[in-house]
Amino acid sequence: MGKTDIEWCDYTFNPWRGCSKISAGCAHCYAETLSNRFNGFHGVWGPNGTRVPASEAYWKKPLVWDKRAAHAGERYRVFCASLADVFEDREELDPHRERLWALIHNTPHLDWLLLTKRPARMAEWAATHGWPDNAWAGTSVEDQAAADKRIPHLLRVPARIRFLSMEPLLGPVDISMGLESFRGHDAMMRRDPAPVSWVIVGGESGSEARPMHPVWVEQIRNQCIRARVPFFFKQWGAWVPRGSWATGVPTPEGVVTMRLTIEGRNGQTESGEYHVWMQRLGKKKAGRVFVDRVWDEVPR
Repeated sequence: MGKTDIEWCDYTFNPWRGCSKISAGCAHCYAETLSNRFNGFHGVWGPNGTRVPASEAYWKKPLVWDKRAAHAGERYRVFCASLADVFEDREELDPHRERLWALIHNTPHLDWLLLTKRPARMAEWAATHGWPDNAWAGTSVEDQAAADKRIPHLLRVPARIRFLSMEPLLGPVDISMGLESFRGHDAMMRRDPAPVSWVIVGGESGSEARPMHPVWVEQIRNQCIRARVPFFFKQWGAWVPRGSWATGVPTPEGVVTMRLTIEGRNGQTESGEYHVWMQRLGKKKAGRVFVDRVWDEVPR
């Protein structure tokens, strides 16, 4: 752990390892797979499992990254935590969280990306411990149920940058509650900065990966464009669409057909049946191009 291949950050830091599954997005957790492969070295998953704290030497690494960033005149993004959830509701983790808070304050040239499936706990922590200027607040959103439950809690966190990690994306999602912010001014309506400043979308990888319909991605990208919010397409995952996803194309051999009826929310008119033929190529071959380009937008 340290320098990482994750496309949207420079480093990963895990103050401890281990977590519990709480939603559909957790079903094929890669971190749990690592734990099982290495006999619990990465923590033992589940509510009764262990949480393995990092070594003293490991805790010093972000101080080195901070000095490196200062020397280069750059800001490095640190994903915390890729093998855990900082805001898992376990009291024995509070001393480690307090130590993490001190570390974030002591590394002002790093941007810490705190991603959680428990944003209510994140908001409670922020209310009692404050929120560092160099910490970004993010929550995972895999489907509409997760969006409706988690985004309102995320918006309670007083972070300069809030973001959504929609990976694995498992269904169509309306995230307008996090992207739209309008306020009346005289007789005009002016747009304030969106409550959510960044959206990451990605498909699932691994042997049990579930396909991601391209129309789901297209809808989210279009929502981001309309709200002028940076959109980052991380990966297709194990499955990629073969050619166009228009209807009426014969099913090629070895390709799975997904049929989806998308009904608009709140009176929206976007509806219909979309047929798409997905081919399993694996993460590397499937790549990161969506429609016509690589989407690597990041907040300034």
